[in-house]
Amino acid sequence: MKIITTGGRGFIGSHFIEAALDKGHTVLDIDFMGYCATPILPFDNHPNYKHLNKDICDIKHLPVCDVLVNFAAETHVDNSINDTTPFVHSNIIGVHNLLEVIRGKKEYERPLFVQISTDEVYGDRENGEFKETDALTPSNPYSATKVASEALVLAYHRTYGINYLITRSCNNYGERQYEEKLIPKCLKCMQEAKKIPIHGDGSYIRDWIYVKDNADCILTLIEKGIQNDTFNIGAGNKIKNLDVVKEIINWFGGNYESSIQFVPNRWGQDVRYALNTDKIASIGWKPKHPQGIYKWFN
Repeated sequence: MKIITTGGRGFIGSHFIEAALDKGHTVLDIDFMGYCATPILPFDNHPNYKHLNKDICDIKHLPVCDVLVNFAAETHVDNSINDTTPFVHSNIIGVHNLLEVIRGKKEYERPLFVQISTDEVYGDRENGEFKETDALTPSNPYSATKVASEALVLAYHRTYGINYLITRSCNNYGERQYEEKLIPKCLKCMQEAKKIPIHGDGSYIRDWIYVKDNADCILTLIEKGIQNDTFNIGAGNKIKNLDVVKEIINWFGGNYESSIQFVPNRWGQDVRYALNTDKIASIGWKPKHPQGIYKWFN
């Protein structure tokens, strides 16, 4: 299979490319090497891999391919609160441009468009779990731009017949994650003997999945030929932020009280994310690392 990825030098995208190359697929990755991109990756010299340094907003032509998987996005909530412009640029204008390029192709040359989304599009809820059919009520500019990009994908399917797949994953963790995210930030703080900043009282709950499981799930959906549908991807690891931090401090044998610093909540703070994953389980997929962060480091 010929796959084009965008943002494949980033965290989730790079793990997806590894999985795709291991399965014998060819990958052209379009990535303009933003601040979260990894300059050196294990597959750089793989014969089936090629990198094109380009912004998705500037793409005018796509080579023939079977699938386009869009990982390219601005993703950090705090950054979106401080400056919304890069998020609108990448997450909305970029997606619009990709869809327009696909629309311009002959129908039989159009690839499947895979939009990588997030559980944050649902907003939060104190009890229960979100299903794929639930309303999307984003709480911050980042998640709002992801909702907008999903809406564009659905509209281009309805109006122009472009085939799509949308995945909404929970919090990812694993190798190569940029340090602004919770777990790598905790690791960096412990390594540098700095206090770990914790929003509010640390009681906010997130669902966690190992990045290689998320990549495997996305690739599984593609290889099964599933189209024009949306899937939640999670592993059922709903953990308080404070408990994640405590676990990482334990890895280093540190003292909890002296290793943390409570900081003000971010604006629009989501209290709890929780995905219902019955739909993805119904196609026979389940995570290979269901134990969560507790086994990852060791």
